[in-house]
Amino acid sequence: MNIFETHAHFDDEQFDNDRSTLLPRIIAGGVSPIINVGASMRGTLDSVALSEKYDEVYAAVGIHPSNYEDYNEGTIEKLRELAKNNKVVAIGEIGLDYYWDKEPLVQEKQREMFREQIALAAELNLPIIVHSRDAAKDTFDIIKEGKEKYSSLRGVIHCYSGSVEMALEYVKRGFFIGVGGVVTFKNAKTLVEVVKDLSIGALLLETDCPYMAPTPHRGERNDSGYLPLIAEKIAEIKGVSIDEVIVNTRRNAFDLFNKVPYNND
Repeated sequence: MNIFETHAHFDDEQFDNDRSTLLPRIIAGGVSPIINVGASMRGTLDSVALSEKYDEVYAAVGIHPSNYEDYNEGTIEKLRELAKNNKVVAIGEIGLDYYWDKEPLVQEKQREMFREQIALAAELNLPIIVHSRDAAKDTFDIIKEGKEKYSSLRGVIHCYSGSVEMALEYVKRGFFIGVGGVVTFKNAKTLVEVVKDLSIGALLLETDCPYMAPTPHRGERNDSGYLPLIAEKIAEIKGVSIDEVIVNTRRNAFDLFNKVPYNND
């Protein structure tokens, strides 16, 4: 059973020297499908290009909150046009990041971007891939507001770092919790509790590569070939087999990213 990679950045310059050999090797090794997630306009365009080059790769299009300088009055129309491509399956990576951006005007710009990209996702009936760092309350409030306005809104909270209680609130609203390499870190006590308390039916596997490599590769360049280490840790936490984790998270991913053609390989 292949592992569904729900969040990768193979467009990143860290893969420039070996992307063309690495991606086919990862796919042949049992990782498929792969969603490559845009973060800037350049990254979004590159993600779509990668999806057109590789059958097993799909794209998410969106502007990361820290790339607010990429966002202008023509951005939504560009994203809308890109999303017409059959290989585009989500709007993302969108959300809020107050860790890097502490200026009130910048944070207001991020909230405006987030709301507008949520509206686009609802218009196109696509799920959202949400980034949230040091902005837990505002992220939740905007998603809650979006869900009330657009009842079909769904998505994943990528690289989840919040509480168990908030995770349950997201799940109640039809959202999944993205779990990556952080779950293998010694200081990941809160995320371990989240994984322990939530059903496998609420979880998705992701790497966020080339960032956040799991133990014992922490600090190295990450790639989707390390997904079994994440699945293994989740299996250990929940007291189930790694196969059960892979099968269920794969089913969850096909449920959410329903433009990806289902296969049972």
